[in-house]
Amino acid sequence: MTVITLRNISQALMRKQFKGKEITVNSMNILVTLDSNYILPLKVMLKSLFINTPGRCFSIYIMHSDLTTEEISDLQQYVREHGSVLIPVLIDKNAFDDAPVFSHYTKAMYYRLLACQVLPDNMDKVLYLDPDILVINPIDKLYETDLAGYLFAAAGHTRLTPITKHINKIRLNTYEINEYYNSGVLLMNLSLQRSKIKAETIFDYVREHRNELILPDQDILNGLFGDSILSLDDSIYNFDVRKSKTYYIASSGQKDINWVMQNTVILHFCGKQKPWKKGYTNKFGVLYKHYQSKIQNTGWGR
Repeated sequence: MTVITLRNISQALMRKQFKGKEITVNSMNILVTLDSNYILPLKVMLKSLFINTPGRCFSIYIMHSDLTTEEISDLQQYVREHGSVLIPVLIDKNAFDDAPVFSHYTKAMYYRLLACQVLPDNMDKVLYLDPDILVINPIDKLYETDLAGYLFAAAGHTRLTPITKHINKIRLNTYEINEYYNSGVLLMNLSLQRSKIKAETIFDYVREHRNELILPDQDILNGLFGDSILSLDDSIYNFDVRKSKTYYIASSGQKDINWVMQNTVILHFCGKQKPWKKGYTNKFGVLYKHYQSKIQNTGWGR
């Protein structure tokens, strides 16, 4: 299992640690960060990805700090059965000793923001996906988006809740940025990030703004890098299922369920209510159950 620390990592060591696990020319790089509680949702997300992006193989990088050897082996076998490869990236528990953490922040909030420092140095792009999503149409076009000059590509949801947009501008002092981006789907320009994103800059920002941060990694993403993010259409690449009525009304009835099924690529089950938990009532929960039913021996619903 690959163990990565942020301190004193030489390029030679990075190549050695990922030897035999390098990306292939035609593979699509996917990044996920998670703990044991999200293994089953991860499997559902990956199942939807494999089904709806046929003909592609994937290199799935899992950044974590506490998955067991058995959990990793199970995930690797699951991904291998779908013609792809899973590479675990174990973040050493001392890797973020210098990072500020508070009662409602953990070190895990830094993982995706500093992924450029721990992923293979020959990788120029990776698509980060939260485990609580479904991919319902091919993801190729998103992955192939031209990121020239941008650190990230992401979508925001603030046009669905304009009041929140203004509150976030005041809270994070981002008046010149027209969007507050969701961090659940991030296309990452690793080549540019390696020269632009520094751990200490992020740590200093957290120390300075500790009282203003509510959604830690998302606030950091917007506060530090909001002007270097390429905007994506959230109705296609980060559809907030809680706001389906708002999408419908804002589009004068165009973006109904049929439009979503034909055009939306990523459904995001944002918020505390999750479709794998009992009592979930959103209409897209039925679609989630469809993909969940394709995962055998989950033990869900017990």
